Amino acid sequence: MLVVSRWGLPALAGIVYYFSNPRPASYFDYTLRVASALLEGRLGPAARPPPWLNEFIPFGGSYYSVFPLGAVLTMLPLAVLKKLGGLHGMPSAALAAVLAAAIASFTFLLAGRHGDSLSRRVTLTVLAVFGTWTWCNLAYGGAWQLALGFAVAGQLGALHFVLGRPRPLVAGAFFALAFGNRAETAVVLPVFLYLLWRQRSGDGRAAVRPLLTFSAPFALLAGATLAYNHARFGAFWDFGYTRIPQIREEAWFQHGLFTVHAIGRNAHEMLWRPWRLLSRPPYLVPYGFGGSIFLSCPYLVFLLRGGARQPEVKRAAWAAILLITAVLWLHANPGGWQYSYRYGMLLLPWVGLVLLEPSPPRPTRGELVLLGVSVAINAYATWLYLWTGWMWP
Repeated sequence: MLVVSRWGLPALAGIVYYFSNPRPASYFDYTLRVASALLEGRLGPAARPPPWLNEFIPFGGSYYSVFPLGAVLTMLPLAVLKKLGGLHGMPSAALAAVLAAAIASFTFLLAGRHGDSLSRRVTLTVLAVFGTWTWCNLAYGGAWQLALGFAVAGQLGALHFVLGRPRPLVAGAFFALAFGNRAETAVVLPVFLYLLWRQRSGDGRAAVRPLLTFSAPFALLAGATLAYNHARFGAFWDFGYTRIPQIREEAWFQHGLFTVHAIGRNAHEMLWRPWRLLSRPPYLVPYGFGGSIFLSCPYLVFLLRGGARQPEVKRAAWAAILLITAVLWLHANPGGWQYSYRYGMLLLPWVGLVLLEPSPPRPTRGELVLLGVSVAINAYATWLYLWTGWMWP
């Protein structure tokens, strides 16, 4: 039964995600277009992209994307297939399916680190792929959502190869995948280094070696990313976001890209934004540009559960949640059109650790009820967003 669940849950997640969206947003293919340009020796397309790709930046005779280098490199294998004629566009549904399967697989493995029951592992795995806002947002399939999916899978893979089967180099490669797709995940590097350090079996050089090994892929990609930025815009720290046409005219960027003025707005969108009541069917719908993560996933109430089997791991997970949240709340844009708070997907690997540490070996009746409610809410939201016209901006 364990083997069936180990492979069956990821397969189920992949199949459901693949068919969750009848019209995946494969036309938002920023990263694939730039990866294709890289194969031709350019840092961005030379021809003007179609109008719906309005985040391309015209600069110096080319068009550049605001996506970091790692997100582009992630698409290189697909760009090669496209160049060889085996691919005609971004396979958004297939990518969402693969990422959902990876998220389910790593969550299942991490949920078993204390030897809990199969039902506990299944509960946390189902929550990760079907009980949160990940389902609707990742299945949408645009380049932004897929980058978030890679960042979630990368963090989970890194956690597994740090806490489950320690492999510092493999863990570092997964962390580089996460950082490459969402640069803000760099803030949790100290947390990963702490989790590695607490496992040290020697002193001096022997204790430091795993930390350096883990950091090497990140350091290489970070250096390459800075060089990539400089080659495009003449500045190492310029990712191009503020160069998007007309973006400076938008109200929420009046204080800059990162500002303390955005904290209240982001906190409201992430924690308190309610759904909308309508006078006609379907009567209750999400807001469309944000929404409380606790309304989309009531199971998160168990974050308040006290105790931990490994208190230091729980503290580290909370530190990661606070670090990522601080960066997200400082960002001027709360995320645009989305279900709930899509940027909050980055928190979910750490949320899973916090939920696991104090949990009893078997899920309680209350947990199963709230799991069912969370899955039902997100299935309903996924239907509204991806199958109906109710949520289109």
